[in-house]
Amino acid sequence: MAATDTHQAIEAVFRIEQVRLIAGLVRMVRDVSLAEELAQDALVAALSEWPRSGVPANPGAWLMATAKRRAIDGFRRDRMRARKHAEIGRDLDGEPATSVEDIEAALDDQIGDEVLGLTFIACHPVLSREARAALTLRLIGGLTTDEIARAFLSTEATVAQRIVRAKKTLGKAGAAFEVPRGEDRKARLASVLEVVYLIFNEGYAATAGEDLIRPGLCAEARRLGRILARLTPEEPEVFGLLALMDIQASRLNARTAPDGSLVPLTEQNRARWDRLLIRQGLDALARAGALGGADGPYALQAAIAACHARARTMDETDWARMAALYDALRAVMPSPVVDLNRAVAHSMAFGPEAGLALIDEIAGAAALRGYAPLPAARGDFLFRAGRLAEAREEFERAAALTRNERERAFLLARAAACGGRAGRS
Repeated sequence: MAATDTHQAIEAVFRIEQVRLIAGLVRMVRDVSLAEELAQDALVAALSEWPRSGVPANPGAWLMATAKRRAIDGFRRDRMRARKHAEIGRDLDGEPATSVEDIEAALDDQIGDEVLGLTFIACHPVLSREARAALTLRLIGGLTTDEIARAFLSTEATVAQRIVRAKKTLGKAGAAFEVPRGEDRKARLASVLEVVYLIFNEGYAATAGEDLIRPGLCAEARRLGRILARLTPEEPEVFGLLALMDIQASRLNARTAPDGSLVPLTEQNRARWDRLLIRQGLDALARAGALGGADGPYALQAAIAACHARARTMDETDWARMAALYDALRAVMPSPVVDLNRAVAHSMAFGPEAGLALIDEIAGAAALRGYAPLPAARGDFLFRAGRLAEAREEFERAAALTRNERERAFLLARAAACGGRAGRS
């Protein structure tokens, strides 16, 4: 294998293992920034060693062992070694470890799910809501600052500063690096749910790059959701989120053509939808309702997704119910993006002119400035209303705004279709 191919393979392995590696290291060294540095050191070591020896059978274990050795070596060199050893080597009785062997044993002690633990750490109450979400998306989702900025409709510089400040704040606060219990866990749950869904969304519709979807992120978000459901079996919104992710994930295989291009919902082959995931999602939605959470934000979004899942064809979709559900969602979770999706539902239920009236009300929202789905939706409404020249302009504007190459190609194709139809009319 050529050196370039080997390096690409190593980097691909690292992307897969990175989240678990950092999660494990954070619990060990009690420092987010140090954990990231150790993970990068392990990557550098792999880039040096693996081209000669080959990729090991268990690359994740190799990376973790290398990072552990770097951590221990660093503590040995540190004048504050004794304090650090006691901090990361404390056993269950609270007694500090006094030898390197004790420390290594403590580092190997896996308690609970480390990735979920890292998620709760990043959602510590000492951080602002925005900082919690940004840090978790960076650490757990592996998103770049640019991708996070687009998810929050913010700027890359703002998000980068937010992440740096969040790490420093956690260090100064001496945050406990473990999954919280009782009221502390409940206080952080809303933030955790938010970022888990943001991770899922980035997998469902990637904000940038060549791939339209990133199934690995969807799978990791759903895994975290299932763990949360086991930890908090009486929290309806946890099951609402789990239902939403399962139902949305059921359509992943149908969202792209063999060449990777986008297949819109209206043209998807519903036989390719995963019926088992739909059933799981509907069961979770029923559980959320039984717990009294049918009107929660995630449960309402899951109910909207269920309208699609229950319809055997596009024509059978209950758009009127979906529009009513968006009206209810807007009341409990007001946001410009919800308003945009509400306009789409109303356009399908009551005609494109109804959608245009609603979308014009939010067109000036600062949060939607530069947001590609806004002109894309308006272009669709105009297309269905027969205003093809205007629709073409909107599709072209949306294509210029998106960072995703597959989405750009889809939008440009829709713009071209407007020109073709206009020429024949």
